[in-house]
Amino acid sequence: MANKRDYYEVLGVQKGATDDEIKKAYKKLAIKYHPDRNPGDKTAEEKFKEAAEAYEVLHDPKKRQQYDQFGFEGLGDAGGFGGGQGMDMNDIFSHFGDIFEEMGFGGGRGFGGFGGFGGSGRRQQKPVFKGRDQRLRVELTLEEIVNGCTKKFKIKNDVTCDHCHGTGSADGKIDQCPTCHGSGYVIRSQQSIFGMMQSQSVCPDCHGEGTVIKNRCSHCHGEGIMPGETLVEVNFPAGLQEGMVLTLDGKGGAGRHNGVNGDLQIIIKEKPNAELLRDGNDLIYNLLLSIPQAVLGCTVEVPTVDGKARLTIPAGTQPGTVMRLRGKGVPQVQGYNRGQRGDELVNISVYMPQTLSRDEKQALEKMQHSDNFTPQESVKQSIFNRFKSYFSK
Repeated sequence: MANKRDYYEVLGVQKGATDDEIKKAYKKLAIKYHPDRNPGDKTAEEKFKEAAEAYEVLHDPKKRQQYDQFGFEGLGDAGGFGGGQGMDMNDIFSHFGDIFEEMGFGGGRGFGGFGGFGGSGRRQQKPVFKGRDQRLRVELTLEEIVNGCTKKFKIKNDVTCDHCHGTGSADGKIDQCPTCHGSGYVIRSQQSIFGMMQSQSVCPDCHGEGTVIKNRCSHCHGEGIMPGETLVEVNFPAGLQEGMVLTLDGKGGAGRHNGVNGDLQIIIKEKPNAELLRDGNDLIYNLLLSIPQAVLGCTVEVPTVDGKARLTIPAGTQPGTVMRLRGKGVPQVQGYNRGQRGDELVNISVYMPQTLSRDEKQALEKMQHSDNFTPQESVKQSIFNRFKSYFSK
């Protein structure tokens, strides 16, 4: 029991979820992890079984009550296909055949494309149409990246037809395909040197759907979708970087005939900041001081994403000195240190005047031979080390 996940967590619903919410959540997972859509994927198969086990318990009022009161121990042998031990895929399909029929997979035992179960009752999966994936480039300011934000976008997208509600039928009538009798495939027999051979292929009349529409909707031409717009709200976490992609499942185009929605990919672009330069999770600000400020020391204000910050410059500060404002950078967006902010590095430069008055020039000439204005070896070595460190990166 220690390795089991909570059934509500598996289906992604709250403990007080209604029966319809539980059924809807299970259908979404069943479509996503169905073995015919994930051939050979053992991880998807396990998630498919896990979702079926969770739904088996939560859609049954008695089992759900026992589970809510006592957890897994309260279910005993009555829970989730025997607790999921040795679960048979055919049992899932037969047990929830009505749900799979609703989703367009066809109920009963054995689905094409997933070996090992079916036998003579083998049936192919009916197609579940997925809508188009969409891409959207979004430019964020440095402030929005540091603090995170929520934005709404109108996107030109395929939407479900309002007139036929996605069925593609003008009068709501959808008939069983007379060629394949609703199975979505046809079997052909052919004589060969080895005897009578049978081959199975997608029905040419319904293209695997198992249904035909005689009176097509004139607005969507029987497709169930039409061009439109969707309003999407996107939550951008703090700390995103240029080129990162956020994927929103099911926010793309609508699928034909009430199929599965496509996905929306949000590609992040950073808007350059006029004062601050980003370096990973750190920010860099170039502070230009006058000669008197650097020599005598001063207090200045420097910009940060959180507003102005006061910075004390010690007397005798050398050009190239870097002062650090801790926690004023960009948050870590993922990983162990998620949410932890970098620093702002203030790089100090000193402005050298290009023109001087006679008095200024004479004053400097008097000072140039003073020991205090002669570069010290320790200072020259420190500048050289910073220079060497910069070019060795």
